[in-house]
Amino acid sequence: MRIAFINPQGNFDNNDSYWTQHPDFGGQLVYVKEVALALGDMGINVDIITRKIVDDNWKGFSKDVEIYHGNPNVRVIRIPFGGYKFLKKEELWPYIANEFVDGIKEFYKKENTKIDAITTHYADGGLTGSILSNIFDVPFTFTAHSLGAQKMDKLGVNGENFIEFEKRYNFSKRIFAERIAMNRAFVNVVSTEQERFEQYSHRFYKGAVDVNDDNKFRVIPPGVNTKVFTYEYSKEDDLTKEYIDKYLLRDIKSDRLNLQYVVLSSRFDKKKNHKGAVLSFAENKKLQEIANLVIVLRNVENPFEDYSNLKGEEKEIMDEIMDIIKKYNLKGKISMFPINGQKQLASAYRVFSKRRSVFCLTALYEPFGLAPIEAMYAGLAAVVTKNGGTLETVDRGKYGVAVDPENIKDISEGLIYALNNFEMFKKIGIERAESKYTWRQTAKGYLDVIEKELEKREKISDYYYRRENEEYLIIKMKGLLGE
Repeated sequence: MRIAFINPQGNFDNNDSYWTQHPDFGGQLVYVKEVALALGDMGINVDIITRKIVDDNWKGFSKDVEIYHGNPNVRVIRIPFGGYKFLKKEELWPYIANEFVDGIKEFYKKENTKIDAITTHYADGGLTGSILSNIFDVPFTFTAHSLGAQKMDKLGVNGENFIEFEKRYNFSKRIFAERIAMNRAFVNVVSTEQERFEQYSHRFYKGAVDVNDDNKFRVIPPGVNTKVFTYEYSKEDDLTKEYIDKYLLRDIKSDRLNLQYVVLSSRFDKKKNHKGAVLSFAENKKLQEIANLVIVLRNVENPFEDYSNLKGEEKEIMDEIMDIIKKYNLKGKISMFPINGQKQLASAYRVFSKRRSVFCLTALYEPFGLAPIEAMYAGLAAVVTKNGGTLETVDRGKYGVAVDPENIKDISEGLIYALNNFEMFKKIGIERAESKYTWRQTAKGYLDVIEKELEKREKISDYYYRRENEEYLIIKMKGLLGE
């Protein structure tokens, strides 16, 4: 079987170049990479089809075809369209339905290769797949990753400022493409039931898809990189422990060093609600008696002395945290220090797991929340917001503690419960991640829906083939009998 992954703006290469350095190089690339490689490991041929770029400022995307990350079953196919210079995804729309589609069609014609199914990613991939599905007569799935209507709501787009935002984001084209893709796809792949029923029911998608139609949706959660986020202790963790101990000794009172820890590792964004978590710690004496608070930072060595390199919203959040620390006299109970990259973060989780610690995410809203699953698989108990997909992650409290992010008392009580039952939550958290949230499970989800659709189409095809042959034989028999 050969499956094509359509991802026009996802610039894939074997070095994972520029990831996190541009909005177009984010979680969607990780998702497609991991699912494609997992399918390749299962013996499926996968083509990741994206854009060819020949640009000195964005090197690494100029080869027409290359094997991806050493997996012989997975290759990246780069189709030139919209010129050769790097373009943001919002600038690709004029070239999708003609140059990109035609380029893919010509590639497979020239190679004389047949694809069996298509998975599409983001709105531009969805539009491409809608057209190619008819050309190649193969089924396609649509994975939006995020929807334009929710981004418009988040940005506060209205009748007065629409033109301004439209020039930058091309929302009308994006939502038009999303409507076509979610309507034409045989299955819309979503990460959670919440995504299906809340996001796809937005008024901008009315009439495009029925969120109550179980045949049109499949929940396939993304996975954890189990090679990085694992509970298995390694030699690298000894170095990480030394690194962390240096900061704990600097920030935490000596008689509190052996307590458990509550770990906040989300990026500094007001939606992540660091303030609520810190305030819950500040206002609960019992919580302070059993645990210290750790806040993971980016690029700040010692915020107690200087955090002037933080700007805008990040600085506002740190100002709020510092005010709480001063008001409640929390010095010596809170440590803040930088962690660099996923590998060090995963290692830090394992170090804190040895200290029977809890991961805390009290976001006001979290669409899916891969971070809690990563922390759970690395051995931490999880306390997460009940608002959004995280409620499904912990199965409404079965595998972790779900709290109301706007209720300070609920947060602190949830943290105390998780700390007091650490061993239980660690064990079942690892089991939860291993059974449901690995990339192999994600890949199996895709393969399952594709195989079922191909089997259904084959039965329908066989039925009409038999009908045609039966009708032909009847006509022929009538002729032979002279009727």
